[in-house]
Amino acid sequence: MNLFLTIVSGLAWTIVYIEAIRLGFRYRTYAIPVAALGLNLAWETIYGIHGLTGTISAQSIINLVWAAADAVIVFTFLRFGRRELPPFVTRPLFVGWALVVFGISFAVQALFIGEFGWDGGARYSAFLQNLLMSGLFIAMLVARRGVRGQSLVIAVAKWLGTLAPTILFGALAGRPFILWIGLLCSVLDLIYLGLLWAAKRNPVAFAAPPEVDVQVVARPA
Repeated sequence: MNLFLTIVSGLAWTIVYIEAIRLGFRYRTYAIPVAALGLNLAWETIYGIHGLTGTISAQSIINLVWAAADAVIVFTFLRFGRRELPPFVTRPLFVGWALVVFGISFAVQALFIGEFGWDGGARYSAFLQNLLMSGLFIAMLVARRGVRGQSLVIAVAKWLGTLAPTILFGALAGRPFILWIGLLCSVLDLIYLGLLWAAKRNPVAFAAPPEVDVQVVARPA
């Protein structure tokens, strides 16, 4: 059962990354919110490399595959992400902001390891950043006022990719914190799935409202 759930999670998140890469190049954007992308890149790089120092497990291989996919998604963010921001964000400012986001992401993972050790740090940080990611996908749908760079494939695979380790490390391992954080992820993932489905069926409802021409009328003296 443990190996099965690990493989389900690995396949589901691999599908997420492949679809995110495809959509990123197709729509010339990035398909994973940048804060979540930074935390994912840091998590998968750190734990993927650490997994090579001992007995190499299936999860270690999966982490390295994910890290490679994340690197491509980071490229789409660096290549196309500036156009998602206001005009005052110049290229140097955008690059500096990106370095801060990714630097903080690696620092956060190091802090988790320092506080909880390798095993605890991996699990607690993974579920907390998945909860953040689930909320950020909803925010991205609202901010973009539509489904550009998003798909039901990502929504479903992301949900299953988190649900499998929730069962493995939360329910089967008897860890209430991980179980409840994982369930909260599922709640947000299902909300996002429903909103994305609604946006595809009725894109006009999610589109930006027309600009209102406000005229100032002078009051009579």
